[in-house]
Amino acid sequence: MCGIVGIASNKSVSANIVNSLKKLEYRGYDSAGLATLSNNLINEKKCSGRVEQLEKILFKAPAEGNLGIGHVRWATHGIPNEINAHPHSSEIVSVVHNGIIENSNNLKNQLEKKGLKFKSQTDTEVITLLLTEELKNKSPLDAVHETLKKLEGSFALGIIFKNFKDMIIGARRGSPLAVGYSTNENYLGSDSYALKSMTNKISYLDDGDICVLTKDNVEFYDFRKKKINKKVLLLSDDKNIAHKGDYKNFMSKEIFEQPIAIKNCINEYIDKSRDEINFYNFPIKPDSIDKIILVGCGTAYHSCLVAKYWFEEFTSLTVEADVASEFRYRNLKFNKNSLYLFVSQSGETADTAAALDLCKKNGVKTCSIVNVVESSIARNSDWVLPIHAGPEIGVASTKAFTGQMLLLYMLSLKIGNLRGDIERKYYQTKIINLKKLPDLLQNSLKTEDKIQLVAKDFLKSKGSMFLGRGFSFPIALEGALKLKELSYLHAEGYPAGEMKHGPLALIEDGLPVIVISPNDKYFQKTISNMQEVIARGGKILLITDSNDSVISENIRFKINLPHIEKSLSPFLTTIPLQLLAYHVALLKKCDIDKPRNLAKSVTVE
Repeated sequence: MCGIVGIASNKSVSANIVNSLKKLEYRGYDSAGLATLSNNLINEKKCSGRVEQLEKILFKAPAEGNLGIGHVRWATHGIPNEINAHPHSSEIVSVVHNGIIENSNNLKNQLEKKGLKFKSQTDTEVITLLLTEELKNKSPLDAVHETLKKLEGSFALGIIFKNFKDMIIGARRGSPLAVGYSTNENYLGSDSYALKSMTNKISYLDDGDICVLTKDNVEFYDFRKKKINKKVLLLSDDKNIAHKGDYKNFMSKEIFEQPIAIKNCINEYIDKSRDEINFYNFPIKPDSIDKIILVGCGTAYHSCLVAKYWFEEFTSLTVEADVASEFRYRNLKFNKNSLYLFVSQSGETADTAAALDLCKKNGVKTCSIVNVVESSIARNSDWVLPIHAGPEIGVASTKAFTGQMLLLYMLSLKIGNLRGDIERKYYQTKIINLKKLPDLLQNSLKTEDKIQLVAKDFLKSKGSMFLGRGFSFPIALEGALKLKELSYLHAEGYPAGEMKHGPLALIEDGLPVIVISPNDKYFQKTISNMQEVIARGGKILLITDSNDSVISENIRFKINLPHIEKSLSPFLTTIPLQLLAYHVALLKKCDIDKPRNLAKSVTVE
């Protein structure tokens, strides 16, 4: 969630550190800082708030030096302020940290008994003071190695040393960390995106690894301090990924990119001449699978819930969907004949990565569906299915969500076909219908004008409710989540049939209730549930592709979507809900790309 940058160079580094921190803003953060080494002194600059504030500080008091580290912080220990912002420095060492040190209180007590004083409320300062003690009689590499032995929890670290003017040390356990290479300059970063403007040559640290950077050299060591080699990867050249173009913000851009993102993904996986889904290097025999387990967090989990319906419809397999943060703490019964599917936009989601790691240790089949092919989850899975959505900068996921659903839809169809659970003709008809999806998504985006009128109803409401059945139930959950994320308004998603079992008590005059009801087998039941809400004063926004005149009575707003094959309805019903959340947040003047308290890449538990 926090972001780390380090640069060792033959020229001043502070400007490039700031530029790299700006590329890490998408992760979500509440303070920023950097430290450079100059004239044998650690020069630390930091602030609460945005990187722009750090730039103003540096304009008045520049941070000179050819070696430095930077950080954007998402608060875990201690409130967001200048003191708690990173880096955390002593006279001889400065540290930036992404992660959580779970035994920081015990370590802090031990250090205070030795007479050491803490300036901040953070767990990170424990690392700084431990290193300060170890450096009294050890080299930087040995001091880092011994300090890491004492830490429990997750971390990615960037460290500079007063007495070693050309050295940065990085270390990883749990949280992602990458190294970049150039001429007379080498880099450390939380992800490749932060380094992409400076280099396209990247290596990734694995858990337990330590790296030592100078401007001319990079060395890697494993957790035993044994020197190791790392593969150098070449990144693709995406030149325009960080520009909003004519859009107000990245989220609106990404909402309207969905038709082309879906089209790109379809082109990647579907042979249109044969109406065939191509998944190369399929590592499993579908006949050997007896169960599918889908694992994700937040929006990714909602894509898993939708996929559960698809797998149940297109295959004869038993299917479960699990929240990643709960998965590894249960008494699980691992099955060698089960396929475990892990869904994550960033591919670095800590809970999902930990669930994957547990599966790997138990020797079961794993597959990841990610948007970042260089990510930890992708690299650790037996099989990877990229969603090809392109970089998603807005914290609240939009095009990645529809991309995740698309991959899961195609995978459920493919497995059903290979197992003989669905007929070939049925399979190919589904693919033919799928090829129509980009154009239908484009038409769905035309609902924006009406959604802007609807959005005004939410400004004075104390809450809202999203209802759906079948495929539409997970979409109701996702719609409520989007509204919460972007506008900070309370919203809940429910199965429409559950209204009479408690939630109906929340309905009162004027409460906005969004009913998602495509003309499927659940349609009449959902409309009956809607009438129960209307009878109690709820203000209805109905999202449907039905023209049934019966349902128009007493409905405040109705959003008509294009008619689509029923199993594909979640793609279209998602669009107006994304637009609704966006326009409510816009009216409230919220920070749409970087909602408060949230992070794009959730790299801590």
